[in-house]
Amino acid sequence: MAVKFLSQQWAETMTSALNSSDDFKTAASGQSAKLQQVVTDVEGGDVKYYFVLDNGTANVSLGEVEEAEATVTQNYDTASGLQKGEVNAQQAFMQGKLKVSGNMMKLMQLQKVIGAIPKAVADVEVEY
Repeated sequence: MAVKFLSQQWAETMTSALNSSDDFKTAASGQSAKLQQVVTDVEGGDVKYYFVLDNGTANVSLGEVEEAEATVTQNYDTASGLQKGEVNAQQAFMQGKLKVSGNMMKLMQLQKVIGAIPKAVADVEVEY
């Protein structure tokens, strides 16, 4: 059953998929981070969600996280394209479609973790 993109059910399903993936757990082992995501141009207004990594365990949830180390802002088309694997994050950043504020170095340190996400969530059916 498909989950609606950017819904609480989507966030819970993403959390479960990440924490069930051996590849993701290996990449995330010993890592911690607090990343805020802002998706603009969403029907009904901007959607905020966060990704928290606590010693290798992921949590994705709607809302705002306190003391985010970095905030990533993108429009709905870019966010859904990233989720679908149709958009490359580095290219989107270089084209100005993905904006980052805060600790850019923290994002660089998380490249292996971020790279493991698409495979970990590949089986999640998402409705856009």
